Amino acid sequence: MYPLGEAVERAHTHPVARAPSVSTMAKPYDVHDRFYRKAKAQGLRARSAFKIDELAERMGVVKPGIAVLDLGAAPGGWLQVLARRVGPSGLVVGVDLVPIKPLALPQVKLLQADVTSPGFAAQLAALTPTKLDLVTSDMAPKTCGIRATDEARSLELCGIALRCAQDHLRPGGAFITKVFMGGDFKVFERQVRARFASIKIMRPEATRAHSFEVYLTARGFQPASA
Repeated sequence: MYPLGEAVERAHTHPVARAPSVSTMAKPYDVHDRFYRKAKAQGLRARSAFKIDELAERMGVVKPGIAVLDLGAAPGGWLQVLARRVGPSGLVVGVDLVPIKPLALPQVKLLQADVTSPGFAAQLAALTPTKLDLVTSDMAPKTCGIRATDEARSLELCGIALRCAQDHLRPGGAFITKVFMGGDFKVFERQVRARFASIKIMRPEATRAHSFEVYLTARGFQPASA
């Protein structure tokens, strides 16, 4: 992930307020929900692996032999799913600012790097000299609880992911990015539409009920005219 900003802690105290009854209290947040338990049982590093699995299935673009760049790849759950889908003849490059524990899969390459740095293109070229078929991003900001701020930070990361896709996708390639809906989302959506033939907004089943995240998926990349 690419954390942006510091978390804001806000304490709210209501010393005279009556506690709500059990029947009216919100359902408690279940950290160890069924997707968490399923991920643990299958040896997946994160429950979010089921999100990319569903997105890949619905898009139909993650096929054996393709080359994928996965941004914000730590801890590696998406890498595990993508590696299985592209197979040993494919390639998945996982990039993050933090180290990623190696996967014993020959088709997975790891890179601890900042995609906004001037040297990133050369670092990526050393691992895959050809253009990519798919760029995925599960990057998310360090949320502060102020929705407008969190949305703005999410869109900033989406912009980074889009620029990376524009730089490294082959013509006709595909793009998947997590985004917090709201704010200037429509502006970002127009930017994606300008460079891809079609886009869809998807919300995988494994997304937590309280989350306002969705995934923007795009196909048919169209490079800018020379």
